[in-house]
Amino acid sequence: MASTQSSQPSPISKVMAAVNGQKQSFLMPDIASYFIAGGAAGAASRTVVSPLERLKIIQQVQPRTANGQYKGVWRSLVRMWQEEGFRGFMRGNGINCLRIVPYSAVQFTTYEQMKKWFTAYGTKELDTPKRLASGALAGITSVCATYPLDLVRSRLSIATASIPMQAQEVPPTSSVMPISGKQALSSAYHTSSTLNQTLSKRADLTVVGMTLKVMREEGGVPGLYRGLVTTAVGVAPYVGINFAAYEALRGVVTPPGKNSIVRKLACGALAGSISQTLTYPFDVLRRKMQVTGMAHGGLGYHYNGAFDALSSIVRTEGLRGLYRGLWPNLLKVAPSIATSFFTYEMVKEMLVPP
Repeated sequence: MASTQSSQPSPISKVMAAVNGQKQSFLMPDIASYFIAGGAAGAASRTVVSPLERLKIIQQVQPRTANGQYKGVWRSLVRMWQEEGFRGFMRGNGINCLRIVPYSAVQFTTYEQMKKWFTAYGTKELDTPKRLASGALAGITSVCATYPLDLVRSRLSIATASIPMQAQEVPPTSSVMPISGKQALSSAYHTSSTLNQTLSKRADLTVVGMTLKVMREEGGVPGLYRGLVTTAVGVAPYVGINFAAYEALRGVVTPPGKNSIVRKLACGALAGSISQTLTYPFDVLRRKMQVTGMAHGGLGYHYNGAFDALSSIVRTEGLRGLYRGLWPNLLKVAPSIATSFFTYEMVKEMLVPP
């Protein structure tokens, strides 16, 4: 009887065996497959929606003025094409793909690994809180690993756009004759366009050139991490909600026997729309913080931190200011998420044996 009891493994040994097995599986080929599939999914999804991605950033950072704005999705895309052509559509996409490949790879791999760790500790199926936690950790990890590339991508996206400057107040003692608000806005618009065309040298419109420009003019390496905290705070709930909503929707929309690609993509598009709408103000704050120290940018933003930026946006633009650029962002969610999940599932199935 005693020998029978002694032969039974203790609960602690079961946990240790699971942990050891998980440590071994971390080095298995499926981890590399997650990296490759995630990177391919990110690059494909961003390239498909590059014009809308750039338009979203421009609408987020442009000052609130009567004239010279990028207003309306279709009209803005036509204007972008007329002013810059196909290069304008793809402006910033190279650095975006360079960023999104490791970003998406780290995010998908971290999430997959977190699910395995939770399962190894005795959880047969992840509940919603664990999915949220797994997604949040995956989001924070991927952001911290690739943030400088995200900042440089934002700078490249607006470097050649003819965005009007932030309106500047004229001191009462100024000797300059007052002019109408419409004339002031028109002057600001043309001045900003001229600045962007003159000061954005060709050498600065590359990944290396813009990186060196930021480091040279904004305090070295720390300048490449401007807005990191705000970004991490926004990405954590976004990625958490995205993964949790996707898996919850899949359980309803894709029951056994109806697990088609179209249904998966529909779940991803809906999950992405929900998560981005709920966390979009963080994305606006992120872009504002990324361009606030942009030397000679002509935008006129000067914030002393995320809370100062938030209060300033609400004070000058109202709550609608926190959702500027949301419409083109939502328009790109469906094709972006569809491409991302389709590519990820396809590449993963090719690399990971069933």
